[in-house]
Amino acid sequence: KNAIDNKARSFGILMAHYSDLLRLYYIFSLVCNRILWLYGISVPSLVIAVPRTVPGWLLGGQVRVRVSACAVCRTDLHVVDGDLTEPSLPIVPGHEVVGHVEALGSGVDTLSIGQRVGIPWLGWTCGRCNPCERGLENLCDSARFTGYQIDGGYAEFAVADARFCFPIPGSYDDVEAAPLLCAGLIGYRALRMAGEA
Repeated sequence: KNAIDNKARSFGILMAHYSDLLRLYYIFSLVCNRILWLYGISVPSLVIAVPRTVPGWLLGGQVRVRVSACAVCRTDLHVVDGDLTEPSLPIVPGHEVVGHVEALGSGVDTLSIGQRVGIPWLGWTCGRCNPCERGLENLCDSARFTGYQIDGGYAEFAVADARFCFPIPGSYDDVEAAPLLCAGLIGYRALRMAGEA
């Protein structure tokens, strides 16, 4: 492992064709556990090792999360394959993210340092349009999505809007909880909307 670790660090950048992107990320993350950036559709993508200080400055209302698990959703594959045509490139894919809050931006009072949270697909909304005011943020015309327009969880750290981070109960481990942040939310919403049978 040390020899592989040293070799991966010395290269720093691993080129991968987009169709092998997620598999190579998994292998590389076992060695360096840093970050995956999708630079373009149908072009080589990069899995790179970056310094631990890269998470960046937090804006008001944001949190920095140390990622412990990020599931692979079919939507991630659509992003990588170019089926979703408006990603903010370069982008870090992944929107079923579980981790622990490591830093709080100003004004965040709903989460705390060390708290385990999940980061879902819906990553930001305006809060002012008609759908937002009616509690239908998922219909916001200005919505931005994790792993598509906001860097996602295929990285050691993720920065997210605290309004869209969910506390994760201790009854689920990280790997069990991650898929609940997309597929689980969709199923739950459908059941809730269906009402009593």
